[in-house]
Amino acid sequence: MRRTFIEELPQKIGEQVTIRGWVNALRDQKRMQFIVVRDETGLLQVVLGKDDQAAQLNEQVSMLTAESAVTVGGTVVADERVKLGGLELRLEVLEVDSLAEPELPIAPDSALDKRIDWRYLDLRRPDRRLIFEVQTTAEHAMREFWRAEQFIEIHTPKLMGSASESGAELFKVEYFDRTAYLAQSPQFYKQMAMAAGFGRVFEIGPVFRANPSFTSRHDTEFTSVDVEIAWIESHDDVMSFQERWLAHVLAVVKDVHGEEIERTFDTELIVPAVPFPRVTLAEAKELLREGGHDAPGAEHDLDPPSERALSAIVKQKHGNEFAFVTDYPTSVRPFYHMRYPDRPTVTKSFDLLWRGIELTTGAQREHRYEQLLAQAEEKGVETAPIQYYLDFFRFGAPPHGGFGFGLTRLLMQMLGQDNVREVTFLYRGPHRLEP
Repeated sequence: MRRTFIEELPQKIGEQVTIRGWVNALRDQKRMQFIVVRDETGLLQVVLGKDDQAAQLNEQVSMLTAESAVTVGGTVVADERVKLGGLELRLEVLEVDSLAEPELPIAPDSALDKRIDWRYLDLRRPDRRLIFEVQTTAEHAMREFWRAEQFIEIHTPKLMGSASESGAELFKVEYFDRTAYLAQSPQFYKQMAMAAGFGRVFEIGPVFRANPSFTSRHDTEFTSVDVEIAWIESHDDVMSFQERWLAHVLAVVKDVHGEEIERTFDTELIVPAVPFPRVTLAEAKELLREGGHDAPGAEHDLDPPSERALSAIVKQKHGNEFAFVTDYPTSVRPFYHMRYPDRPTVTKSFDLLWRGIELTTGAQREHRYEQLLAQAEEKGVETAPIQYYLDFFRFGAPPHGGFGFGLTRLLMQMLGQDNVREVTFLYRGPHRLEP
C-alpha cells in the first residue's frame, strides 16, 4: 500500500492508509493502547483496543519503545476529542521496522554538546526540522532573486595553493608532494569571474577557518553565501543590491514559515524596509559615545558589545533591525579593498548588522593592477604565492564589489537562536570532528 503522510489524513477519513514514522509516545492502558506516531509532516494518534482478537497485535504494541521506526496500517477515523487534529488511526497492522533501545541517550533539554553527540536523534524533533525547512526556503528564495537578476552560479575550489584571505586561519593539508590549504573564502575566484566577464555571480558553499574561538557565532567549517557584481560605481551599489535581495528572502521565509517560526521559537520575523540605515564607522562610534557606551579606538573594528549597542540605537532612531556600517580603516580590511582617493586610509567597505550581530562583510574591490600591487606591498602581503590572483587584473578588469556571510548566522538570527551550533546540520569546532 502506498505510504500516506500524516498531513494528508484530513482528506482520508474512512479510508485505509499506511503511515511510516517513529514512535513519539506510547500509553499502554488497561483497555486501550495508544501510540503517537511522528513522521516528517506531523503527529498521529494510533489506537488499539484490548481483546482476544487483537491479542497478538496488543503484544506487539506492548513491546514498542520510544523512537522505534514503525509502519502502521488501519482506518482513519474523525474524533473531535482527539487533540492531534481531531483524527486517529484504528490500528490493524503493525510492522516494527527497527526497534529502538529502551533508554535514549538525550532528551530535548539535554546540554547542547550532548545533543550534538547524538545529533541525528536531536534532529528528529519537529522544531529542529523546521530550522532546515527554513534554510531550504531561504536558499531557494536567494537563488530565485539572483536568477531574476541574471546572476550566474559558480563553484570555486576548496583546495588552494595559498591563502585566500590572510595566513592566520588556514588549515593545511597534504597534497601529493606539497602543502595545500582549505579555502577560507571564494573571494579570489569570485573576482576571477569578474575578470572573466561573468558580470554577476553567486556561490553557496563550504569554507574553512582555523579559528580557535568558542563563541556562539564561530565555527571552523560553515556554509558561506557569496556575491560579486561587476561594473559598479561604488560599494553603495553593492549595499543597495544586498538590502533588496535580503528583504526578498525574508519576505518569502515569513510568508511560508512565519507563523510556525513564531509559534515554535517565540520570535517574530520582521521583513525590513529598504533602504537600510547607513552610518560610517566614525559616526557609529560617535553614536555609541553619545549613548553612554564604550567605543573602540579610531583604528579598530566594532567589538560584539558595540555591535549590540549600535543596533539598539539604530533601531530606536530608525525603526529598522538592520544597519550598514561603512568606511572601515585600511588597518582592519584586506589589501584588495578599494580606498577613497582623497582618504587613502579609508576603504570603500561595509558590514551589515542585524539584531546586534555582524551578518555580512562587503566592499568595492580594487581592480587596478598597479594600485593592487601597491596596497599589497603596503600591507606586507607576499605577492609571489598569489601572483595567479594578481594576474586576473592585468588584462582589463571591471570595477566590482561584493559581499559574503555565513548561512548559519543568518539562520541563527532569523530563528532567534543563541548559537550557530543549533542551526548547523553537523557543527565543526576546535574540539569537534564527530559525528
